[in-house]
Amino acid sequence: MTINRRNLMIGVAALSVAAPLRASPSGRSGAKPDDETYWRQIAAQYDVTPDIIQLENGNWGIMARPVLTAYERAIERVNRENSFYSRRAMGPDLRAVRNRVAAALGVDADEIALTRNATEALQALIDGYNRLRPGDAVLQADLDYDSIQGCFDGLKARRGVDIVRIALPEPATWQGLIDTYARAFDANPRVRLVLLTHLSHRTGLALPVREIVAMARARGIDAIVDAAHSWGQLDFAFADLGVDFAGFNLHKWMGAPLGVGVMYLRKTRIHDIVPDPANGPGDAQDVQARVHTGTGDFAAQLTVPDALAFQDAIGTTARAARLRLLRDQWAERLRGLDGLEILTPADPRLHGGITSFRIRGRVSVADNMAIARSLLDEFGIFTVHRVGVAAGACVRVTPALFTTPAQIDALATALRTLTPRLARA
Repeated sequence: MTINRRNLMIGVAALSVAAPLRASPSGRSGAKPDDETYWRQIAAQYDVTPDIIQLENGNWGIMARPVLTAYERAIERVNRENSFYSRRAMGPDLRAVRNRVAAALGVDADEIALTRNATEALQALIDGYNRLRPGDAVLQADLDYDSIQGCFDGLKARRGVDIVRIALPEPATWQGLIDTYARAFDANPRVRLVLLTHLSHRTGLALPVREIVAMARARGIDAIVDAAHSWGQLDFAFADLGVDFAGFNLHKWMGAPLGVGVMYLRKTRIHDIVPDPANGPGDAQDVQARVHTGTGDFAAQLTVPDALAFQDAIGTTARAARLRLLRDQWAERLRGLDGLEILTPADPRLHGGITSFRIRGRVSVADNMAIARSLLDEFGIFTVHRVGVAAGACVRVTPALFTTPAQIDALATALRTLTPRLARA
């Protein structure tokens, strides 16, 4: 029997993306954020429901059409060839995926492991971190992700460590954030591990991670970095951050199918994270041994190179600039509107596309659920409320590459209408 094996590492993205990008005078990886002809061509690659204005794209990212096509082909292949493929030929294919992801991150392939999401990656790093002793302390902030805060909380019972919690400042500044962590480290000299969220899912605040990681290291503190939202949304080179441990999503801003994440573990630190016991003795030098996912979505993993090809054709700088332009079009335009609080600063180093707002005096969960409901029911704009911020709940706005300036204008109009109605003196 002969099996026809398509090369999924090449995929269809190279053919499907090239045509719309050639039409842009800005060119590959150099598109200007306000080149609406170019961005309409990019938006045309996404099939988005016309029923609402979708400004809640932080949950996960819609696949572009060429990526979806590649995913469907991968599903068909994995389903058709079954274990004959998985036990014979899939290994080299997944190693090629791993190599491609590592190249995109600028790290060695033996420093990453594929996971199902950033949460799984970070949980493996936190649970496997073996340098904590009873009496040590770990530090987390209010803007960190709920599940990852839970993983840190679990260290108290398992490792006998204390939990230090801080609230990040509102309004935030670059130096103010650095100073906040410096004060927390100095006030808690037993801290040995800190959780840093590169870009918060709650408010969109981006931390000066490189500076805080260096400051922590000088004090003998390790940092585990949650980069679930930053990769693909911010313009940065991961290798420049000096991070030893990190978790990423590929199905948020990199546009891969749901169910693909990445764990990063610097090779010189591999023995500081113990292997997952579900893997058995395994290879003590293998980063993949630190996480055990069971049977995952192989088709989703095989589609990652297509997603990266689509994003590479746009370019990191162009993508980040476009998301920031869409964000600024409402957040900076409305900054100063009486009763409206914009929860990320104007400093472009401290935000990407995500930004949350709060209407003065409306700090409860119920308040912000009602605001999000009013945006949807009255204006057809879909957002989401967020909780856990020390200063109170808020509403998150998350544009995507298919979002249009007209849709952002609709949000601005809606907030000008709602804010005077709802703000409390």
